[in-house]
Amino acid sequence: MKRKHSKSGLWFIFPSFVHLSIFVLFPIVFALFLSLHRWDVLKPDKPWVGLANYIVLFHDPLFWNAMGNSLYYVALSVPLGMIVALGVALLVQQNTRGMQALRAIYYLPAVSSTVAISMVWTFIYLPDHGMIDWMLRSMGMHQWAHTDWLEDPFWAMPALIFMSIWTGLGPRMILYLAGLTGIPNALYEAAEIDGAGYWATFRHITLPLLLPTTFFILVTSSIGALQIFTPIYMMTKGGPMWKTDVVGYHIYTEAWRQFHMGMASAQSYVLFLVILVITVIQFKMVSKGLEEYSLQ
Repeated sequence: MKRKHSKSGLWFIFPSFVHLSIFVLFPIVFALFLSLHRWDVLKPDKPWVGLANYIVLFHDPLFWNAMGNSLYYVALSVPLGMIVALGVALLVQQNTRGMQALRAIYYLPAVSSTVAISMVWTFIYLPDHGMIDWMLRSMGMHQWAHTDWLEDPFWAMPALIFMSIWTGLGPRMILYLAGLTGIPNALYEAAEIDGAGYWATFRHITLPLLLPTTFFILVTSSIGALQIFTPIYMMTKGGPMWKTDVVGYHIYTEAWRQFHMGMASAQSYVLFLVILVITVIQFKMVSKGLEEYSLQ
């Protein structure tokens, strides 16, 4: 009977296994195969080069510039996005009239097309005619008006980071809201009886009990930020002066503009290793934080 049930279970997971094998496992293995060849789409010869692509890659200043831009994007967009999402989650947690609609409004960017959102924000950032320029002129900040935010080498990446905080707000807010809902009210009542203020309650109850949720958001947001592509492709094309050339867009240009599939695959594997290292570091940091909290 157990063997029969095992066979039935295997048949149920077989379609998913076939799907994962064709669309996930095979591309991963084939990308590794490509990274060991000088695989040019336009040339018939595709010789084996071993680790030569990786050696060339480690001496490519443009690739490491893209990696630095990606890390800069992650270092600012992820923590700022988490802070804003937590603040909004605390706001919409209140059971007052209109909060359900407010939650839906905050979540709208998550279900909208990234291409459409990028086009809208391109118009928002337009000099002279964009909404931000109009707001600055209305507030009398004429020294900041007429700035071409997406073409300025200093402001292009901060402009993309600001947009990412808005686009990522919905999913992070929902996760924090779920974490807040799971905190027992008895803890807040006990803190109130002991005379704890709002900040003390937030620091010693809310934040520690939200640590697993925060960890999940941190890891998933970091992975997503390191893989950013669509806003860069739609809004800046990696410019100006390669200031927004992140790794995802750099891999795209290497593969589909230069047609160097072997080099692009090598870059993808280096990005994978960077994501893996960052994730492991985050796991260790949060595990240490959980251990210290449990000891207290």
